[in-house]
Amino acid sequence: MKRRWHNIFQKDNRSFVLAMDHAELMDVSEYGLQSPAYVINEALIGGADAILTTYGVAKNFHDEIGNAGLILRIDGGTTQAHPSGYIMDKTKQIFSVEDAVKAGADGVMCMGFTGLENEVEMIENIAHIASECDKWGLVFGAEMIPGGFIKDDQKTIKNIKFANRLGSELGADFIKSPYIGGNNCFKEVIDNCYKPVLILGGGSSRNDKEILTLVREAMDSGTSGVVIGRNIWQHKKIRKICCAISSIIHENKTVEEAITLL
Repeated sequence: MKRRWHNIFQKDNRSFVLAMDHAELMDVSEYGLQSPAYVINEALIGGADAILTTYGVAKNFHDEIGNAGLILRIDGGTTQAHPSGYIMDKTKQIFSVEDAVKAGADGVMCMGFTGLENEVEMIENIAHIASECDKWGLVFGAEMIPGGFIKDDQKTIKNIKFANRLGSELGADFIKSPYIGGNNCFKEVIDNCYKPVLILGGGSSRNDKEILTLVREAMDSGTSGVVIGRNIWQHKKIRKICCAISSIIHENKTVEEAITLL
């Protein structure tokens, strides 16, 4: 697994992951992801270390992905078309770890929602995938989100701290986590989780300074990097915003230094 780990995380044990798994759930044409090839090329040239994406993108854009780290989303749930109006509800595993190996992935990712009715099923799923990843030598990332995408009021420091630790206890190699900033409060989450934590960049309306400030604050709190999607695809200068983000993660640049790269 070490070789695959280093395809995702650099020698500093930090990683900048481009998230491209959203089309499984929503109409990404509204956010500028009509051409995965273009976004992948620009992001990797700019400094993204790895890509989190779907089975379809992994199969159809392997030339563009090249030797970059590849993390395959192997679970799914309700889409924007579902009558409930909830995205990623009723989540379940839809691809196997073996499928990820065949697609050339270095790792896989699944959701881990706490505080919902199907919590037990999700815990069982995480444990099963952790075991399968050990069998096949793949890196396993668990996206631990209190309340899922349904109960936003559950996204507190206390609940995030618990969820991230739970993912570690169930065998995840790294955690993808919601982030709450301000007063360095997220350090409490990091101190309680013995696996690397990558924060999700969430949302699609941040300006350049807000994006870079988020990354800088997260790194100062002790995180190991970020997983960002829409704030990259919709950017007019994908290559440059990726270069700026990478400079903060891997070169310890300040927001002011990074923003000059734009």
